Amino acid sequence: MKRKIKWPHLYLIIVFIILYTPIFYLLFYSFNSGGTMHDFEGFTLEWYKEVFQDTRLLIIVLNTLIIALLSALISTILGVMGALAIYYVKKRQVKNALLTFNNVLIVSPDVIIGASFLILFTMAGIKLGFTSVLLSHIAFSVPIVVLMVLPKLQEMSPTLIDAARDLGASQWDVLTKVILPFITPGIFAGFFMALTYSLDDFAVTFFVTGNGFSTLSVEIYSRARQGISLSVNALSTLIFLFTILLVIGYYFVSQRNNRLNGMGGRK
Repeated sequence: MKRKIKWPHLYLIIVFIILYTPIFYLLFYSFNSGGTMHDFEGFTLEWYKEVFQDTRLLIIVLNTLIIALLSALISTILGVMGALAIYYVKKRQVKNALLTFNNVLIVSPDVIIGASFLILFTMAGIKLGFTSVLLSHIAFSVPIVVLMVLPKLQEMSPTLIDAARDLGASQWDVLTKVILPFITPGIFAGFFMALTYSLDDFAVTFFVTGNGFSTLSVEIYSRARQGISLSVNALSTLIFLFTILLVIGYYFVSQRNNRLNGMGGRK
């Protein structure tokens, strides 16, 4: 008996084709020796060599990675603290208000956020560059981390904490030996989400970058405006592959944490 294709599966297949076709089109022509995105004349790695020989571009890549890692790390720390603060609020109205404020940066348009940061940094006398980009990336990444960590806190049984206190654990011991190990999957999820958001953000970064400092998203936009160059294809392909590696890394980390949690539950 033949299995019928379910409409939801067909819909997902169509969506993935629409999303990934332009990416694979870009990837395919990054190996074109013809220098255009019309006729594929032959296979070449010339455009990838051009990317790795561009010193300015390599510095921009380094700046982007530093910004992404620092903002992800700092926003993860702040996000965990924020999630814990929201979790321990007793009054429901106050908790809902804090969640609403937390979600403002997520639902607000990036153009509005970028313009707001630009005005803020100008008024505060902060020079546009590394510091302004880092602060803005931390600001819009913290709410994401909070949303990743808070559900894990809500899954945690209060009896775990009560049992730890009954056994004489201090507040610090409860935090480091009970709460943080339990919410580790949420912390990793928040870190990777903050990292990817920072790597591919354009709208906010475009407003807060200054002369002499740039990130990959802004650089790719600037180069694309100057005309079609397959070095942009090569650079975009490398970024796409790096993002895939991040997703794979997060998958294996989450699987490892799930196995450890399962083993801990059977003991």
